[in-house]
Amino acid sequence: MVMTKGDAADEGRGEPTTEMFEQMRVFNEQLVKAGIMLGGEGLKPSSAGAKVAFTRSGTSVIDGPFTESKEVIAGYWIWEVSSLAEAVEWAKRCPYDPAYGDAQVLEIRPLFDLDDFAETVDAETLDRSERLQHPGAD
Repeated sequence: MVMTKGDAADEGRGEPTTEMFEQMRVFNEQLVKAGIMLGGEGLKPSSAGAKVAFTRSGTSVIDGPFTESKEVIAGYWIWEVSSLAEAVEWAKRCPYDPAYGDAQVLEIRPLFDLDDFAETVDAETLDRSERLQHPGAD
């Protein structure tokens, strides 16, 4: 998963320019043609969201905006690549729009696969989880 991060102070600065939107469209098209992009979206500002926090004393809901955060996730992609190095090479090609702050950060994090839990979770539980992730695949 590749997450686009932005400065919380710059959140909600406005819509991308036509030029930037076109550059991102071209980049996304390259990802699709290479068979890498499985999905991705931009996220609305944190003012339109909420956080659900779990603690020993209970559950609470924090309405956005998340002003206490230095960084917010502005969007994401789900990529299928052979290695972290390949993901980094693709991320380096991402267009950058300085109108959204001094820096744009892409954070790359591998997703867990159910096989990663094979040594700690029983096979029946893994099988039920697989069916939930892929309904109708039976």
